Amino acid sequence: MERPTGSRRRRGYGGIDAPSNVSTSARSSDSEDLPTEHSQRAGATIIPPSPWNLHNYAIVTVMTIIAFGLRFYKLNHPDQVAFDEVHFGKFASYYITGEYYFDVHPPFAKLLLGLAGWFVGYDGSFEFETIGDSYTAAHVPYVGLRALPAFLGSLTVPLVYMIMLESGYPTLVAAFSTVLILLGELDNGHIGQTRLILLDAQLIFFVTLSLYTYVKFRKVRYLEFTPVWWGWLCATGVALACSLGCKMVGLFTFFTIGTAVLVDLWEVLDVRKEGHTMDYFYKHFIARTVGLIILPAIVYLSFFWVHFALLPKSGTGDAFMSPAFQETLRNNELLMNSQEIRYYDTITIKHKETKVFLHSHPEQYPLRYDDGRVSSQGQQVTGYNHDDVNNHWIVVPTKALPETGRGRIVRHEDIIQLTHVATDTKLLTHDVASPLMPTNTEFTTVSHDEARGERYNDTLFQVQIDDADPGQAWKSKSGHFKLIHMPTRVALWTHPKPLPEWAFKQQEINGNKKVHEKSNIWYVNEVVAVEGGGEDVRNRTGQVATKEPSKMNFFKKFAELQFLMLQHNAGLTAHHPYASSPLNWPFLLSGISFWTDNEKEEQVYLIGNIVGWWTCVMALSIYTGVIAADLLARRRGTYPIPYTVRNRLWNNAGFFFIAWAFHYFPFYLMNRQLFLHHYLPAHVASALAAGAVYDFIFSELNNFPISYPGPKTRARRPTRSDIFKVPAAITLTILTVLMFAMFLFIAPLTYGTPTLTGEAVNRRRLLSSWTLHFAAKKTTMD
Repeated sequence: MERPTGSRRRRGYGGIDAPSNVSTSARSSDSEDLPTEHSQRAGATIIPPSPWNLHNYAIVTVMTIIAFGLRFYKLNHPDQVAFDEVHFGKFASYYITGEYYFDVHPPFAKLLLGLAGWFVGYDGSFEFETIGDSYTAAHVPYVGLRALPAFLGSLTVPLVYMIMLESGYPTLVAAFSTVLILLGELDNGHIGQTRLILLDAQLIFFVTLSLYTYVKFRKVRYLEFTPVWWGWLCATGVALACSLGCKMVGLFTFFTIGTAVLVDLWEVLDVRKEGHTMDYFYKHFIARTVGLIILPAIVYLSFFWVHFALLPKSGTGDAFMSPAFQETLRNNELLMNSQEIRYYDTITIKHKETKVFLHSHPEQYPLRYDDGRVSSQGQQVTGYNHDDVNNHWIVVPTKALPETGRGRIVRHEDIIQLTHVATDTKLLTHDVASPLMPTNTEFTTVSHDEARGERYNDTLFQVQIDDADPGQAWKSKSGHFKLIHMPTRVALWTHPKPLPEWAFKQQEINGNKKVHEKSNIWYVNEVVAVEGGGEDVRNRTGQVATKEPSKMNFFKKFAELQFLMLQHNAGLTAHHPYASSPLNWPFLLSGISFWTDNEKEEQVYLIGNIVGWWTCVMALSIYTGVIAADLLARRRGTYPIPYTVRNRLWNNAGFFFIAWAFHYFPFYLMNRQLFLHHYLPAHVASALAAGAVYDFIFSELNNFPISYPGPKTRARRPTRSDIFKVPAAITLTILTVLMFAMFLFIAPLTYGTPTLTGEAVNRRRLLSSWTLHFAAKKTTMD
């Protein structure tokens, strides 16, 4: 089907040719007056018509009130710690007490929770130790903490309505998508997730806000480089930063907006369009770089700046961080107890990963190992778990030292020898294979005479302090280091596999040829005695008790924490009874038990409204099928879908579809624990896409007009709302009734009340895969 005479091609959301979202020919009688890009650059100023009227204000107000009522209803129940409140409630407490913590998620959502706690007078003393701990008994203002997620979760509902309305869809279509969120989640999807001290309500709100601000930005695209254009562009960047600041999932929102921006810039690059010079392209490119990359980066960094500023004290997260980072925290053990190591000090050395001491004893390696290999029969060097005099080593210099002063301090990249105190021998490694790993070298010790003679080079080791500056002093506790053997360039290393009985099943120490591995890291656990033995170890470095925290560059702290967040997030692979695969989520094959009370037989169970979720799945399937059929038909020279309808499918609906895809499919690539609530941002996008499909179905069923008056004609043409109002309204009413009925049916699982009998629980198990507690057992009548 050819494009109608007199219609004008305009850029859609992604920037490709599409009917304008400012006011499409199918929706407004003013669309004839919309300017081309060229006329806009020539000086025309067109303000897009607002879709808002008293009718729409009334609808969004009612929906918002309902959303608040549903989320704040029984917000005080349960009055016990539920599900991941054990983590995120605790993190909010740390912001109030100032104690440093570590978490795999960025800090913004947790900062908001901390702010809510401070606002309601919470002192941060509650420990959130285990699920089921009583808030009431501890006098915790937990309702105030839960109110923040409930508030932002409620605001997500009107945002969905506003996105659809600002995209140019009729009121019924906007209401359709909103009902999927408002009623589609009454059975513990969005409602359940936004009633607890968790992060997902904040994440979903800012993801939805990002989509809304970008829709508004595209709507004013003809007002390019004006204050309102810049305002919505920057608002999109800030919303994106907030999404990423809540959880790393926010990165998928960046991909969504980024894809639309790339398509838009591709259109701007089209030299065939009048005025599309390279200077014009560069202006647009730089504007988007500033608004959608540089500004979000600044905002995202600011979250971490506030995070570090509010957590100046030593806390539970210290052990995750590097020694240099830990020394920036007040009262940290490394800060208070670390001492500069000098030559001839007696020290104990501990492996960072396995926590065993570097140990030796008089026993020797056997002549032959079990596999027939011959050993050096030297003195055994092992890893030992317990404090023992055989763990003591003296740091011996290999260079001339001054009599006194700081020249006697051991520094980064110094070459040393280590003397084993109990046997008066020196540490050595050589080309003999280790007992358990033939590819690695054996560690042993030799006498002083041998160490001064032909074996001298084999006793030389270089101290390489981790992430150190040149000449940096080696310290106990904080000076994590690798000990590199000079002749062979292997690193001192150990692993958990025990040696045989001849070594008392202690850990093997050997030389690792992969010197860059993090498992090669050791640290000096304590300075046992100082040179000469007459000086107090604790006081050598001055007034230990009054040490001030050291300074560390903000960007170094940020980079270290960011790397650890990604590393530990990927490492969350442990089994969880309520973990599920992404394939289960759209179909609600499994849920999550948030909280149970065994005495009252009550349960809060996270599961979506099966009517709403399956409606979204069908809509996504229909969209995929329609697009595939249209492409196939056009390949054969047939044009079944009118031009304006097709462009709206590709751009408006396509924008929502890629938002769903980017927030869903990447989870298939992850090996970490995954749960149903990870699908909630994608479900919001699927509800938007479902609205677009709903619009397409009813416009086509009611013979969408493909010809209309030309641009100079002022006669009113029928709007799409006029054409399919009745069948669309009936469908929306039926869907709303079904979803509300489903809500009432499963509401006891949403709110954890009232108490259900076992038979009643069984009736609510709509799918056999739902793991509900307190189900009835079969009984027989006497």
